[in-house]
Amino acid sequence: MRKALIGMILAAVVSFAHAGAYDDILKAANEGDTEAVVDLLKRGMDANTADRSGSTLLMIAARNGNLPLLKTLLANRANVNRRNQFGDTALLVAALNSRIEAVQALLEKGAELNPSGWTPLHYAVFGGSKDVTALLIAMGAKLDARAPNGQTALMLAVKGGKLELVQQLIDADADMDLADYEGVTALRLAQKLGRGEIVEYLRKVGAVE
Repeated sequence: MRKALIGMILAAVVSFAHAGAYDDILKAANEGDTEAVVDLLKRGMDANTADRSGSTLLMIAARNGNLPLLKTLLANRANVNRRNQFGDTALLVAALNSRIEAVQALLEKGAELNPSGWTPLHYAVFGGSKDVTALLIAMGAKLDARAPNGQTALMLAVKGGKLELVQQLIDADADMDLADYEGVTALRLAQKLGRGEIVEYLRKVGAVE
């Protein structure tokens, strides 16, 4: 009886200590305290620790552009393609937040460039980064991949009123005449949203009316 009680007490102590370390490592990651994260990893915390939404330490580092922490986590076998409850990976988060060095590091470690559904290119365009968009294109991103709503990166650039990204994608040979699942092309979308400069440009490069 006494041994069982002692065992329960020890288990409770260990559980409490782990819960404290869990909160500590997430807090340190969010605050960019790489040293504290590394210390907790050395003490046995998992490099794939995630918050309640499923966002891992790697995703947090990618979102914040914390390259030293990101590289440390990758060196500790953090899962580069793990998804949170929203379906995001570290690469998607990095692309959305225009963290080009994080994008590069993740790609070098095997992050998936062309997943089904939302892709890093969609996120980069949505985030408005020409540099990240250029990097992803250079690495072989599928220009005309469709998001779950049927829209391509080009359509997202039109939607956001980002003329330079529209030009960048078409220069890379994105198909300007594709239609989404509702039959709306990039040009028609630009017209619908009143994107005058984009409409003019698309007509100039030969988009079908």
